[in-house]
Amino acid sequence: QVQLVESGGGLVQAGGSLRLACTASGGTFNRYAMGWFRQALGKEREFVVGISRSGGSTYYGNSMKGRCTIARNNDKKTVYLQMNNLKPEDTAVYYCAAKSTILSDDRDRTSLSDYSHWGQGTQVTVSS
Repeated sequence: QVQLVESGGGLVQAGGSLRLACTASGGTFNRYAMGWFRQALGKEREFVVGISRSGGSTYYGNSMKGRCTIARNNDKKTVYLQMNNLKPEDTAVYYCAAKSTILSDDRDRTSLSDYSHWGQGTQVTVSS
């Protein structure tokens, strides 16, 4: 059973950048497809970006497309979310998610139900 811990959140001015990290423990990390979601106050949790277990496939939601990049380091059991040109509307709690998959299953995973494991989230606040 994998456990996920996010880090790297904080307060940043509009136009700035942040890199979030999600480190896994308790599981075989390279068996998991990974994703990032976010949830603003009073809103539903939404998909940001995902990456296949091998890292060969990435897929982006509309909310931050063109302003974020996902990457993973399987040796470090960590997935990263690099966010650039941040806007006040990016203010949210950012969650890391994981789903154990078979190697040949590289489909996009963009829904909450596509993932079985979640971190506790890290707050990102963008000031104007």
